[in-house]
Amino acid sequence: MNKAVAVLVLAACAALAACGGGGSESGAAQPAAAATFDPSSLPKGAQGELIAYGHELIVNTRAHLKPYVTANMDCSACHVNGGTKARGGSFAGIAAQFPQWNKRAKRFIALQDRLAECFLYSMNGHPPAYNSREMLAMVAYITYLSRGTQIGATPDPQTRLAKFDPPQKPDPHRGQQIYTQKCSSCHAANGAGSGPAFPPLWGSTSFNGGAGMHRLYTMAGFVRYNMPQNAPGTLSDQEAYDVSVYVLSHSRPKFDKNAVIAFPAERASYF
Repeated sequence: MNKAVAVLVLAACAALAACGGGGSESGAAQPAAAATFDPSSLPKGAQGELIAYGHELIVNTRAHLKPYVTANMDCSACHVNGGTKARGGSFAGIAAQFPQWNKRAKRFIALQDRLAECFLYSMNGHPPAYNSREMLAMVAYITYLSRGTQIGATPDPQTRLAKFDPPQKPDPHRGQQIYTQKCSSCHAANGAGSGPAFPPLWGSTSFNGGAGMHRLYTMAGFVRYNMPQNAPGTLSDQEAYDVSVYVLSHSRPKFDKNAVIAFPAERASYF
């Protein structure tokens, strides 16, 4: 890992997250940042190359980070269009929220910690080292998508996954019918998925029980505005909950909370 690259990305992240945020009340809600990614508009040189690499890792995670991923899915399975789609796991403004208190960890976490959670839970694997080029590239990319957002600003709720209650109690039997009619052609009748674009929804190669998508309201919020892929937004609130409770009724890997996570040591001169 090149020390110059590490210094560069940290400086770039700070500048990108803070730009355009002056003059607003601290903590006030900000307009949704335009979560756009245009390779031709990236900064020149090593900074832009690192951001572009981060985008590539988010979109094609398994191709580049196979040793760290067990689940048969990429980050973009939960972060649509590389995290640029509102209501689709958008990264807009996310970098400005860190460090933040994490209820599950019972401590303050950095953006790298949040990415580590994704590798541990959603990918059912383990994270790259925090000072690796891969981790820094993903941080740089997410921070780039957060440009224009004031540090600590409350995220625009329109960019986050929707949170809503179903009109009726979610019913897995109704959900099975919806899944058969509208989901199985892409994700397979057995939930195993089919190809890179259609990840497994349950079974041994899906996300584990600690993933955010394993929460019913999270999956329903994602499904409501992003599924089915050929007609997103066409399911009702009730249908989104019904099909989500059906999907989550199936078995999946169990998160091993006792697994030891260790990164390669660095000589003092690295820092």
